[in-house]
Formats: sequence, structure tokens, C-alpha cells
Amino acid sequence: MSGPLDRSAIEAILPHREPFLLLDEVTELEPGARVVARKLVREDEWYLPGHFPGNPIMPGVLMVEAMAQCGAVAVLSEEANRGKLALFAGIDDVRFKRLVRPGEELELVCELERLRGPVGRGKARASVDGELAVRGTLLFALTDMPE
Repeated sequence: MSGPLDRSAIEAILPHREPFLLLDEVTELEPGARVVARKLVREDEWYLPGHFPGNPIMPGVLMVEAMAQCGAVAVLSEEANRGKLALFAGIDDVRFKRLVRPGEELELVCELERLRGPVGRGKARASVDGELAVRGTLLFALTDMPE
């Protein structure tokens, strides 16, 4: 296990950049197996003025993306997968359990279940102060980054 990783260390693993890098820190990392990360939902997030005016809520699709980025850290931190791209192949059994508002911090956990060839699956969840916000099974495919 290793951690913590700051944003620059995360950027060395993931190809995502502002404004779409949705992880602030990786607190635990077991390459190829498990990741715990965090994301503070700031008052000035780019999506909040429109989602929704006067009632800002982090969009569910961005919570799922944050979980996927968490899982991608687990996959792409393995030496054999360095420099590859992890793409969504499917999203199963996603359930949203609570709203996430500015000032709240998501704790994201992804545990990889299977990786066969370029295709894998992981169970992910995001919580705020121990209260489940969203969970689901994420399927991904690894591919080479374009030159």
C-alpha cells in the first residue's frame, strides 16, 4: 500500500486535467487492487452555477466519473499499464443515495474485482462523512494512448 498522492502525482498516472480531474488526493493505493481517494466539492466548481441555480448539487454523472477516475488510478498505477488509457465499457447497478453539496468531501473507494486482458471490473462507492452517496460496478477497457 502507498499514499498519499497529491494532484501532481495523480496527474502522473491519469491523463485527466482541469477542469475534469475530479480527484484531489489519493489517500491509499494498492496498485491493481484498491484505491481510496477524496474530492472536496468547492463552492466555485464549474458546474454548480447551472446545476442548479440557487440549489447547487454535484451532478450524479460527475460522482460516477470521480469513482471511475479513482478506479483508473488503481489500474493505471500498475507498471504494465503505465501510459495507457482506461475507458468506460459499462456501468452497472448504480444507485444514488444522497445529494452532495458544496463544502462536502467525497471519499471515493474502488476495489478491482477482475482484469482479464484489456477488460476489467471494479466495485466503487462514494461517501460523505461515512454516509453512502453513490455506489456501482464500473466496467473498463484499457487501450494505448494515441501518439
